[in-house]
Amino acid sequence: MTIKPLLKKDVFDTLKVPLFAFLAAVAVVSVLIFLSSKNPIEALVSFFTSPFSASYYFGSWLNSATLLTFAAVGMCISFRSGCFNLGGEGQVCLGGFVAAVTLNLLKGHNNVLALSVSFLAAVISSGLLGLFSGILKAYRNINELLISFLLSSAILPLVDYAVSGPLRDTKGTLLATPFIDKAFRLKSLLKPSTLNSSIFIAVAFSVLLGLFLFYTKSGYRLICTGKAPEFSDYCGFNTKKISAFSMFFSSMAHGLSGFFAVVGTYYTCHAGFYAGMGWNALSVSLIAKTNPFLVFPASLLLAYIFTAADCAVLENNMNFNSAFLVQGVVLFVVSAQFLVKSLNNAKERIH
Repeated sequence: MTIKPLLKKDVFDTLKVPLFAFLAAVAVVSVLIFLSSKNPIEALVSFFTSPFSASYYFGSWLNSATLLTFAAVGMCISFRSGCFNLGGEGQVCLGGFVAAVTLNLLKGHNNVLALSVSFLAAVISSGLLGLFSGILKAYRNINELLISFLLSSAILPLVDYAVSGPLRDTKGTLLATPFIDKAFRLKSLLKPSTLNSSIFIAVAFSVLLGLFLFYTKSGYRLICTGKAPEFSDYCGFNTKKISAFSMFFSSMAHGLSGFFAVVGTYYTCHAGFYAGMGWNALSVSLIAKTNPFLVFPASLLLAYIFTAADCAVLENNMNFNSAFLVQGVVLFVVSAQFLVKSLNNAKERIH
């Protein structure tokens, strides 16, 4: 059986929506920066150049893209299988929380063993959230979108309570767990930023999942399940297991983001560290058109906007938060293509 990759499309048709979404987000943020700054020209110049002006900004940009890549690849897998995982925030949060707690408990033990145990605990605990949603969808026909979102909404306040109450580091002022031992921290590749070796893992992760999705029989079955579940059932594919697995894997990938956020960026689990990460990963997967091969470039584009906007705000003393605005613009532009397709299909039926 020969499986043809889903990459032999016209380059323009493949990239026009992602590029338009990126340019639309840049345009909207640029306009608001221009209107809200006392020195608009200087602010705009800062917006477009700051990520390249210092090693800290450049490293922060790449590190943000790295954390988004893990979760966004997970979103691609669930989308391709026909499942919708809206519990990303809670899954990232739980993964980071479990990583921080286990590493603190294993302080003084062998580094490799402690990191391995923490890694497995983080991704499995997050994965179980998605597995629960996937099983309910597959065997009880309960909407996984709603269940994953509700589970996430329940996890977030519990973790925030734990890190600000019983598990809080009493030696510091942060609402956070104690900082993990320095032996467990990933070293910076570009000081003083927190860019670390996880960037190479993220790129490899996206490539491997792309190869799995487009070049293996299992990936073919997963895509078929998402596109034509009844046909997949007729072909003998176990669509229930595929749906449950895709939600499990998607949640595990979000747990990866949480794990690397703790061991490579924050070195602790503090209240709100996950803020926006799950929703931004959703935006990245849509910009990448649910293609794992395009996830890292899409993460770079989105992370660039956030980093550039933050730099412009800091350097020009503005009070401006671009995160939710960019998410809204990207989701609006990407969603518009589906509306246009539906209208065109309706017109074809009429004629």
